[in-house]
Amino acid sequence: MRRKHEMPFGAECRGDGTVRFRLWAPKAASVAVRLSELERDFPMSGLHDGWFELVTEARPGTQYQFKIDNQHSVPDPASRFQTSTVHGASEIIDPLAYEWRDNEWHGRPWEEAVIYELHVGTFSREGTFAGAEAKLDYLSDLGITAIELMPLSSFPGERNWGYDGVLPYAPARCYGRPEDLKHLINAAHGKNLMVLLDVVYNHFGPDGNSLWLYAPQFFTDRHRTPWGQAINFDGPDSRIVRDYFIHNSLYWLEEYHFDGLRFDAVHAIADDSRPHILTELAETIRNNFGGERQIHLVLENHNNAGRYLRRDAKANPFWYTAQWNDDIHHVFHVLLTGETDGYYSDYTDNPAQRLGRCLAEGYAYQGEPSAFHDGASRGEPSRDLPPECFVSFLQNHDQIGNRALGERIVSLSNPAAVRTAMAILLLAPSPLLLFMGEEFGAQTPFLFFCDFASELADRVRYGRRAEFARFKQFRSPEAQARIPDPNDPATFLASKLDWASLERQPHREWLQLYRELLTCRREKIVPQIKDIVPGLAQYDVLGPSAVHVRWGLAKRGTLELITNLGQDSTVLRNRPDGKLLYTTDANCVPTWERVPPFSAMWFLKT
Repeated sequence: MRRKHEMPFGAECRGDGTVRFRLWAPKAASVAVRLSELERDFPMSGLHDGWFELVTEARPGTQYQFKIDNQHSVPDPASRFQTSTVHGASEIIDPLAYEWRDNEWHGRPWEEAVIYELHVGTFSREGTFAGAEAKLDYLSDLGITAIELMPLSSFPGERNWGYDGVLPYAPARCYGRPEDLKHLINAAHGKNLMVLLDVVYNHFGPDGNSLWLYAPQFFTDRHRTPWGQAINFDGPDSRIVRDYFIHNSLYWLEEYHFDGLRFDAVHAIADDSRPHILTELAETIRNNFGGERQIHLVLENHNNAGRYLRRDAKANPFWYTAQWNDDIHHVFHVLLTGETDGYYSDYTDNPAQRLGRCLAEGYAYQGEPSAFHDGASRGEPSRDLPPECFVSFLQNHDQIGNRALGERIVSLSNPAAVRTAMAILLLAPSPLLLFMGEEFGAQTPFLFFCDFASELADRVRYGRRAEFARFKQFRSPEAQARIPDPNDPATFLASKLDWASLERQPHREWLQLYRELLTCRREKIVPQIKDIVPGLAQYDVLGPSAVHVRWGLAKRGTLELITNLGQDSTVLRNRPDGKLLYTTDANCVPTWERVPPFSAMWFLKT
C-alpha cells in the first residue's frame, strides 16, 4: 500500500518522471526554481491570481529553492522535507516510494483512548523517531492505546517544543526523515496503537518564515495573537490561506496515516467569516474520509466552546471528537498543591464542587464569569455532552513546561494525594492523557527549550524571566537567574527522560500503580462508557476535597465514584448502589459512614 495526498502547491512528483512545482506568490513579479543538482534557475510561468508553476524533469532527493524576483532564495512553504535548516533548500520527496504494511488498520474507537503525549526529542536517549519506535512495546504493555506526538513541523535550530514551526508540511529533520516517521506510525499500528499529531494553525514561529516576502496576504492586522502575526482566515485572499491549512490536516491524515489531530490553542484562531475555519476544516476532514477510518479530532480551546463537540443522532461527532479539559487539570492542581497564582485563582473557591462538575458535566465553567478574565463569562453548556468529549489529565507539556523550573506534580504534592487523583482520572469515563514519564513518577523536569539565533535568543531568555517576575518567588534578580536559559543545550538535555530510574523505587511502584489502574480501566470501565446516558450524571459535594459522582447507564445501571483528596475523613451521606470495582486501600473496610483521607472507591451496578 502506497499513500500520497494530492496538493495544489509544492513539489509534486508525477508518473512520467517530471515534477510540478507550484507556488502562490501574489507579491512577486517573477519566481524561478533553483535546482541545486543542476545549479540552474528555471523560470516559473505566471498563472492567474498570483500563482506560479513549472513542470520539469527532476528526481526525488533533489534539493530546490524558490527564487523571488531574482533576489530572495526561500524554501518551499509546502516542503515535505528540509535537508538542513528552515532557511535552506527543500528536498523533493516522492511519498509513493514508501510501502505501508498497515492495510488492515482502520483505527480504534475513541472510548478506548488512553493517550500518551510525548516530545520526540526528549522521550528517548536518541531523541528520534526510531528511538520512540523502540519504546512501543513498553507503551502497549502499560495500557496505552494512542500516542500523541508534540508538533513536528520544521522549526529553527535543533531543539524546540514544536510550537515555533514555520514549515508545517516538513517533519523536523533532527528527529529523522519522512520515511522514519512513517515507519514509526506503521509499527505503532502493527501493535494496535493509534498515533495522533499536535498541529499549530494559530501562528508561525518567529524565525524562518518567509511568506511575508511574497505572500503577505497570509497575515492580517485585524486580529492579534500572543505569539505574532495572526493568520488571515477571513480577509481578502483568505481562500488560499484556508486551503493551505486544510490540506495540511488532510496531508498528515492521508499521506502519513495519522489517526487524528490535536489542534493547538484554537481560541487564538480569529475568523469572522462563515463558515468558521474550524467548522470548514472538520467538515472537510469528515467528508474526505467518510466512515472508512476512525479519525479523531481534538481541540485545545480555552473558550470551552461546547458547540464544536456536538453529536449526531448516532452519537458521532459532527465536527470535533473531544477537547482538552483544562478545567479538570486546574481544579486537581489546586486541590493537590494549594497554588492559587494566575489562572488557578478561578478554581480556589469550592474546588470540590468544581471537581464534581468536571467529572459529571465536562467543563467547570459553562458560561459563568471568570475572575481571572476580569469577570468575562467563559464557556458554554456541556452537561448534555457525553464524557468522551473531554480529555482529562493531571499533567501535560504546558502544565509542566510553563512552570519556571518545569517541575512535575510528584515534586509539588503529597504522593498519597497524587495516587488518589490518578485513581480518579485513570478510571473516569472520559478519555485520559498522560505526559511522558508520569507513569513512573519521573523526577526529570520538562523545561521550555529552543535554539534561536543570538538576538532572538536574548529576547526569549529575558522575556521568560520577566514573565515569571510577577510571582513572589521570582521577583529578585537572583531568583530569576535560576530560571534555566531556554537556549542552553543543557536545558534541553535536562528534560530528557531518565529511563534508568525505572530500576529504582519509588519509580517501579508508580509504574505498577498505573498498570494496575489501566488494566482495571480496560476490563471494567471501557465496556460501560457507551452505555453512559449524557445529561444524567450527578455529583454531591461531601467536603472541602471530597465528592460522590454518579453516571447513569442504560437499563438503570450506574457507575459511581466516592473520593476524598483531603487529609481528613469526611461524612458519606448516601451509600453506593453497585459492586466495588476498585479502591485505593485494599485493606479498608467500608463503613458507609465516612470516607477515609486520600481515598477513591469505584462502584458499578449493571
